[in-house]
Amino acid sequence: MSKTVFGMIIFTLIILPIFLGGFSTMVSAQEVADDVLARRAKLEADLAIIDREINAQKTVLEAKQKEGVSLERDVAILTAQIQKAKLSIKARDLSIAGLVDDIGAKNRTIVKYSAKINRERETLASLMRRTNELDTYSIVEVALSDKNFSEFFVDLDNFQYVEEAIGESLEAVGVAKKATEEEKKVLEGKKSEETDLRKIQELEKKRIEANEAEKRRILKETKGQEVAYQKILKEKQQSAAQIRAELFSLSGSTAISFEKALAFARAAAEKTGVRPAIILGIIAEESNLGQNVGKGTWTVDMHQTRDVPVFKYLTSLLGLNPDKMPVSKRVWYGYGGAMGPAQFIPSTWACFSGYVNTTTGKCSKNPDGSWVGPWEYQQSKDRVGKLTGNFPPNPWDPKDAFMAAGLYLSDSGADAKTSRSEFVAAMCYLAGCGNVNKKSLQFYGDDVMCLAQKYQKNIDILEGTNIAAQRAGDIYHAGC
Repeated sequence: MSKTVFGMIIFTLIILPIFLGGFSTMVSAQEVADDVLARRAKLEADLAIIDREINAQKTVLEAKQKEGVSLERDVAILTAQIQKAKLSIKARDLSIAGLVDDIGAKNRTIVKYSAKINRERETLASLMRRTNELDTYSIVEVALSDKNFSEFFVDLDNFQYVEEAIGESLEAVGVAKKATEEEKKVLEGKKSEETDLRKIQELEKKRIEANEAEKRRILKETKGQEVAYQKILKEKQQSAAQIRAELFSLSGSTAISFEKALAFARAAAEKTGVRPAIILGIIAEESNLGQNVGKGTWTVDMHQTRDVPVFKYLTSLLGLNPDKMPVSKRVWYGYGGAMGPAQFIPSTWACFSGYVNTTTGKCSKNPDGSWVGPWEYQQSKDRVGKLTGNFPPNPWDPKDAFMAAGLYLSDSGADAKTSRSEFVAAMCYLAGCGNVNKKSLQFYGDDVMCLAQKYQKNIDILEGTNIAAQRAGDIYHAGC
């Protein structure tokens, strides 16, 4: 058999299927990529439409806020708030769908690359076995064969050529697979964003339910009559005494009077420079988790490697029974285990209250990524205790919790006292500083700003100030 003929056979039987398999994989991967791009473009187009609709509702809210108080105006504001919230939920659903699609596409591409690598490895192994057979022919076997010496060498050369071709293909596919896995890793990193998105969904649904209930109540009590509505408003004008006595809900702790909550917020404000109303807004927002707050157990709901070691140590140091301490319940979209009115997770509380990982010498995880510790309390590094006088501070004590919240907000820039700086700090507190400008996550900041505005109105009545009215027209309060 001639070298040329043999080469054509080898190409037809072995190399061509490999190339075609590679081409098929590439085409399939390209089809997946095209499909993902098309779906992504559709999602982005839908998001753009929803963003325009949300902005339209914001315009309605801003216009209505400038009108005098009336039944029509307040019902219109509630309607716009409900519609805006529903649109925001729809937008987040699209964002979540986009993340899930992207991760799924990368998974499918990795599976295809893996299958191709396995096929080519098997082919290469077969060729290597066949080459080994040729290498082990003795001189006698060659002499007795009907082939001449040159044909044996031609066979060996062709097999080695095919081996090299498959090796190169394996290397190329391996590189592509590794690149895809890296891309997938980046997307997996975005799962924390998806968790935040789902957390916001729960909060915003509660806000919609509350607004819809308020709208129904108003219409029922007034029967659509402006005179009746104005009468109700007048009756509801709270006196200073009523405001002070009003209960202020706390996560994982007994509710206290607004007067007492304001005293804690003022104390924290004096030490941190953060406006009391913003601290109250953050604490109140943490209580909006409702059924999840204080209903969990550390053994079930808390992150086992990140938070449990710190939690066990701090409860022991405080002389508390960990089994009896209320923590937030784990929800379907992430971990629980947050403690007290300010809802700090143990590993974050540790960084504000003097707990040090003795392995690293600071409040951080170990070099291997674990949080096991061991942990040690160092009073000199206790920022909360230095301001409250409690060593070590207790996350379930409102005095310590309010101070810790103030410190966190101050670290994030809220001590500048501008609406923008307060909004950014609220976003950092609840969604992470890296998500401040993400529209899909801004419900957090919006909600805190509105709660702060609500409490500022009460503070204005108590102190004779007019801060709420001065802030009412800015962009961060216009939708409240």
